[in-house]
Amino acid sequence: MTIRTILKMGDPRLLQVSEPVTQFDTPALHALLQDLRDTMQAANGAGIAAPQIGVNQQVVIFGSGKVNPRYPQYEPIPPTVLINPTITVLDDTEEEGWEGCLSVPGMRGVVPRPRRVRYQGFDELGRVIDRQAEGFHARVVQHECDHLWGKLYPMRVRDFTRFGYIDVLFPDVKD
Repeated sequence: MTIRTILKMGDPRLLQVSEPVTQFDTPALHALLQDLRDTMQAANGAGIAAPQIGVNQQVVIFGSGKVNPRYPQYEPIPPTVLINPTITVLDDTEEEGWEGCLSVPGMRGVVPRPRRVRYQGFDELGRVIDRQAEGFHARVVQHECDHLWGKLYPMRVRDFTRFGYIDVLFPDVKD
């Protein structure tokens, strides 16, 4: 089990556009995925992207199949490895929702995102993934893929009266 250090907002590596993965089913890719799983689980994350641990590759994982302790009000998301993703908006309807991030610890903000999306890419073996998602699932996919394009959720916050420290905004919530 390897828990990696999670880069924090302000680190310039989080603002880079990630490189596509060119080889699948390699020992290096499997090791990266295990490090991402271990790091995400240790931090109770809903997802994590390779750039958050300093790896400039288009790799994200999200979901665990269980209710996430940081977001107990949302349905579980199936555990997913998504490599070289693309996202297509299926509905222009935006939905606002509170987001947090392992790279922006202790804070939350309201972020508008498309409610329904299609995401495509590959799993660790190079098999095609083509799914549709809505609600929290769609939000998590978009949030994690933003990391691959050098974006952090505070860059998407429109109303900074709804952005701040969790312990101030939600005194009864443990994060």
